[in-house]
Amino acid sequence: MPIALKEWAITVRALAEGEQLLTLRKDGIREDQRHFELEHDRFFLYPTFDHQRNDVVREAHAPELRRALEEGVWPDGEPPARALTRDGGIPQPERVRVRAWAEVAGHYTITDPRIVSELSPFYVWTPDYAQKRLAWQPRHPLHVILLRTYRIPRPVTVRVRGDYQGCRSWLEIARDLSFEGTPVLADDEFEHVREQIEAICTGRVAEYV
Repeated sequence: MPIALKEWAITVRALAEGEQLLTLRKDGIREDQRHFELEHDRFFLYPTFDHQRNDVVREAHAPELRRALEEGVWPDGEPPARALTRDGGIPQPERVRVRAWAEVAGHYTITDPRIVSELSPFYVWTPDYAQKRLAWQPRHPLHVILLRTYRIPRPVTVRVRGDYQGCRSWLEIARDLSFEGTPVLADDEFEHVREQIEAICTGRVAEYV
C-alpha cells in the first residue's frame, strides 16, 4: 500500500502550493521508541486536522488556512476557519483529500535554535511554534526534511481509518495512488532554494552568500 507522511492540513496545502519547502519533525507519542525516523525517500502527503490551530501560522499565510479546509471532505459543509482557534482545533473529517506527494531532497538533524530561525522563509509556521518543535524532547535533534513536492493531476479522496489517528508520522493508505504529477517549483528555482537550505543547515551560510 502507498506510504504517506501525516502532517497538518495547513502544512500539506502550503507544501502543495510551494509556500513551504520543508518540514520539521521530532518525536511522536506513537512512534517506535517515541522518536522520528525518516523511513522513506518518497511518499504521499496526508492532511490531518488533529490539534491544528491557526495561531501557529504566520499572519501573512492566514489565507492558506481557509484553503487548508479543502483538504477535508465535510458532509455538512466546511467549518469556518475561525473554528481552528478552538483548543484542539476541529474534528478530523471522515474523509480527506490527498493532492500531493514528495520526495526527500535533503535531510539534516539540528540542535541550534538559530538554524530554526534562519529557515523561517521556508515554512509557514510562526517562529515561536517552530522553536517549540525543536524544544520538544531536547535530548533528541530536530529533523529538517527538504521536500520536492509534486501535485497529482486530481486529488484523491481517502477514508480516515481508526489506525490513522494519533501522533504518528507514517501511514499506509488503503487506496491505489500513483507517483505522478507536476513539481510545484521549476527545477532551477528549486535548486536555488535547496542550496540556501543546505547552507543554513550545514553552517555554510557565509560561504554561500
